Amino acid sequence: MLPAQLLAQSGDTGESETEPADPVIIVTGEGLAETPATPAYATQIIERDRLVSTGSGRIEDALSSVAGFQQFRRSDSRSANPSAQGVTLRALGGNASSRAAVLLDGVPMADPFFGFIPFTAIAPERLASARVTRGGGSGPFGAGALAGTIELTSADAATLGRFGGHAYVNDRGETEAAAHLAGDLGEGFGVVSGRWDRGKGFFTTPEADRVSATARARFDSYSLQARGVAPLTDTVELQARVLVYDDRRTLRFDGADSSSSGQDASLRLIGRGDWQFDALAYLQARNFTNVVISSTRFVPVLDQRNTPSTGIGGKFEIRPPVGDRKVLRIGTDYRSSDGELYEVALSAFTGNVTERRNAGGTNTDLGVFVEDDLLLGPLTLTAGARLDRYTIRNGFFAATDANGVTLREFAYDDRAGWEESFRGGFVFEAGGGFRLRGAAYTGLRLPTLNELYRPFVVFPVTTNANAALDNERLEGFEAGIDFRPDETVDLSLTAFDNRVVGAIANVTLDRVTRQRQNIDRIRARGIEGSAGLGFGALRFDGSIAYTDAEARQTGADFDGNRPAQTPQWAGSATLSYRFGQRGLLAATLRHVGKQFEDDLETDILPAATTIDAFAELPLTRMVSLVLRGENLTDEDVVTRNQGGSIDYAAPRTVWAGIKLGM
Repeated sequence: MLPAQLLAQSGDTGESETEPADPVIIVTGEGLAETPATPAYATQIIERDRLVSTGSGRIEDALSSVAGFQQFRRSDSRSANPSAQGVTLRALGGNASSRAAVLLDGVPMADPFFGFIPFTAIAPERLASARVTRGGGSGPFGAGALAGTIELTSADAATLGRFGGHAYVNDRGETEAAAHLAGDLGEGFGVVSGRWDRGKGFFTTPEADRVSATARARFDSYSLQARGVAPLTDTVELQARVLVYDDRRTLRFDGADSSSSGQDASLRLIGRGDWQFDALAYLQARNFTNVVISSTRFVPVLDQRNTPSTGIGGKFEIRPPVGDRKVLRIGTDYRSSDGELYEVALSAFTGNVTERRNAGGTNTDLGVFVEDDLLLGPLTLTAGARLDRYTIRNGFFAATDANGVTLREFAYDDRAGWEESFRGGFVFEAGGGFRLRGAAYTGLRLPTLNELYRPFVVFPVTTNANAALDNERLEGFEAGIDFRPDETVDLSLTAFDNRVVGAIANVTLDRVTRQRQNIDRIRARGIEGSAGLGFGALRFDGSIAYTDAEARQTGADFDGNRPAQTPQWAGSATLSYRFGQRGLLAATLRHVGKQFEDDLETDILPAATTIDAFAELPLTRMVSLVLRGENLTDEDVVTRNQGGSIDYAAPRTVWAGIKLGM
């Protein structure tokens, strides 16, 4: 939105010329507007109403309404190990690292060491919207947006109201509480918000397999965020955000505790004048701990006691005035990821230290990009190029015995190089509400420090790191048609063919050993469809994806298999009814097709269909009763199956509580 300038006017009444009116300053707290060619890439927007009306209250659940979105495992952020929360789109997965970029107000949220997304730190009630772009390459979003980009935008004070919050409890006695305060900061605004989730959890282990050491998936997490937005001039605004979070979980056995914590800060300048610009700088301090418990003796065998990491980065984009028929974007971005792991291996028989390990390194990426949209009546063309200078350096691994004697020590050679990426497409407004679009693109993702240097164990399988991993490259194209004759109808269909060359996968070496390796490619071809239909107060939103994905490696046992953890079919359908100013009833049907635990397709994760529900019933002008239901049919959703050792996702769960708002 551009601020309007009221100009002085002269009259002939004999009075003096009027004084210039003060500029009208409009503060949004958002980034620059999308460009005319944004729809060339398969884009789906989730509005605030849908973000805050899921059965679970989790952001990952809301994002799952876009078919093709998936985490590495089916568990949500209360019962999964945090390091398994990588995000991908279009079945381009195969390991736990994120192949899609998740941005919060322009800031990449991926953990600097692991690449996972700290979902517990992202409270849906703080957001205005989420824009999900499947495919599309890296473009102006930075290296890492391989499978797509998820752009989360914080809500402003007007959307949130002066104060608000909620307190819910479920049928297991678990609680979810959140609150915010918002107010004016001069001609801008400030928001302080917090959320706290805790509970005893549920048993992920099937009842027949439980032992005395079996534990519920306990969780205890909080996040605090302060955000301020203030105008510096009538066209320039400053945005500042600080986020602090801590997340603690237990998985499967007593003592199998993990933690994920972070302190993030960012500053952003947005210019909406003739020369539009977006200048962003951020700093992230993160940590992760994890204790591995033996599945046979039920004692600690590995204490990943400390994994500190730091992310530093920024972006500068400028859009010069080049006429009404063009939008030119020129910019650069930078990210440095630095981290180490400190872990202790313990004897399952004596409890004594058998090995102390220390490993880590630094990855950097400096990119420059240019993108140009050209408007030719009903046709919009777009083309862009990106050049990245990356480094993988200071990599090392060291292991000593309990007395400090070196057992193994490696200092890996530094690496650096240049990678180019391109993307382009078109949007054609065909009339009658029809829009045709097509795009082709390439992209880049560096291996994470976790993939390069940290082995991990999910008993009985050990997955080894690989310091020689190369970058992943995306090559893809797509074509689609949209039908939007009015605000009540929004239909979309996309066909795509994407491949990740040099994809990093967890490759099986023997029954209990895997290693991260670059394989020839992962290829995913499929069709995505979405529908939004409004019938007055009644609305239907649905999304479905069919993906034929395969991992290719000549001569390998997995050649031609579907990548691990990737379904062929995924779909979601929500029927909602809105009444009054705040009343809402909604039910969501979600289906995820059969998946395989590993690359050899030996262990199956069966298809699962779940039903969730949400109801907000206003009691007064400021108070509502909220009822939520997760997995109401109590479906057994298998999230892990390793040789018959199984974990389940959340069972049927019913929530009730009060929501306040002004």
